[in-house]
Amino acid sequence: MRVPLLSGSLAFFLVVLVSTECAFAQAAPATERAPIAGRTLTLDECIAIALEAQPSIQATLYDYAAARYAVNEALAPLLPQIAGTVTATKSEGSSVSASKTTGQPIVTQSFKQFSDTFLAQVSLSQLLFDFGKNLAATEAKRKLAEVAVESVELQRQLISLAVKVAYTDILFSGRLIRVQEQAVQRAELNLRSAKGFFEVGTRPKSDVARAEVDVANARVDLIRARNALRTARVALNTAMAINVDTPTEVQDNLVFEAVNLDRGQLRGEAVRQRPEYRQAKLTVSAAEATERQTFRNFFPDISGSGSYGGGQLGGNQPQLNENWTLGLTLSWSLFDGGFRIAKHQEAKANLEAAKQRVKSTELDIIQNVEQTEIAVEEAQERIQAAQVLVASAQENFRLAQGRFDAGVGTILELTDAQLALTQAQNTEAQALRDYRVALAQLDRAVGRR
Repeated sequence: MRVPLLSGSLAFFLVVLVSTECAFAQAAPATERAPIAGRTLTLDECIAIALEAQPSIQATLYDYAAARYAVNEALAPLLPQIAGTVTATKSEGSSVSASKTTGQPIVTQSFKQFSDTFLAQVSLSQLLFDFGKNLAATEAKRKLAEVAVESVELQRQLISLAVKVAYTDILFSGRLIRVQEQAVQRAELNLRSAKGFFEVGTRPKSDVARAEVDVANARVDLIRARNALRTARVALNTAMAINVDTPTEVQDNLVFEAVNLDRGQLRGEAVRQRPEYRQAKLTVSAAEATERQTFRNFFPDISGSGSYGGGQLGGNQPQLNENWTLGLTLSWSLFDGGFRIAKHQEAKANLEAAKQRVKSTELDIIQNVEQTEIAVEEAQERIQAAQVLVASAQENFRLAQGRFDAGVGTILELTDAQLALTQAQNTEAQALRDYRVALAQLDRAVGRR
């Protein structure tokens, strides 16, 4: 019975160690990357930089490393336990003796004694049979280590989403800046026209004042758009774990490309790929192993032990003494105040809770997928409607501009048309931004980076 148990334990130990080492090696990030400043980054490059350098990902990698060592800790009691002890002592003693003979004075003598002692011993103990308690504990720790692996993937997906959103916000802010710069140019052109008409006496002073207000409002909106660009760049640099002051430039992908969504396929893909769902199922497996362990704690442990040693005892004639022992131990806790019963009931309750969390996680994932699908479809419809709106607003502004220049239109009509055009362009840009963000959220909902 003893030899097969040791062989199986050692094999299991090697499998766990090799698999975890390989997984950790694959997760280890690279240390070299091309310089960021002075070049235009694509979205894939930004994601790669973030996945390489983001400290939150590094933290989850070390959490996984700790969890994998916990597997080795749980497995250790199944392997031989070897201990050695060495004791060396040196002592000194003294004694006084007195003697007296008839007719002679008392004679006193003093003696000093030295003693050296050296003892060495090696002991070996091996758990022979424990009804699978430690194997169940090791299995629970191994499942928790796999949960930690999924935490690494979850963090990578979250960072990828953050990069995509910040990347899109940079492009969106740049688009708003261009829209507001055009609005400023149109407002300044209207102001010059209003001043010219006022100087020749064909327009009242109020037209000039209204045009000045429009210029000021357009400049305020331009300032806000530029500030939004700076904020988005800080968010992207933070997600990539680089200096926030880095002048990051990104490639424009803020364009509309229609997609067709297969809801059934996306749901199945999400359930298979979402790390949260895999974590929930692994937690159930860990809880099952813990429940088995707590049940097997009701049974005894059988262990074997042996020791060998020897030593020299001090004195005038030191001698080498050898000793060895062999033993077999059966340990069984017969009553512990109900602790093991309560522990087993607790493990069963945790197992049932873990099973319910799997169902809850699946419902949350399906809801998340449905919501992101709706957001994508809505954004597609908004983009198409916004494009028609921009075309109509441009035509309306062109007509209002012509009427104003011909002297038959009012400044109020012209500024309303200009404001409507700016709002339509902003609406189109917002719809494009929401569309790209919704696609990024859909990738996250189905478990993609």
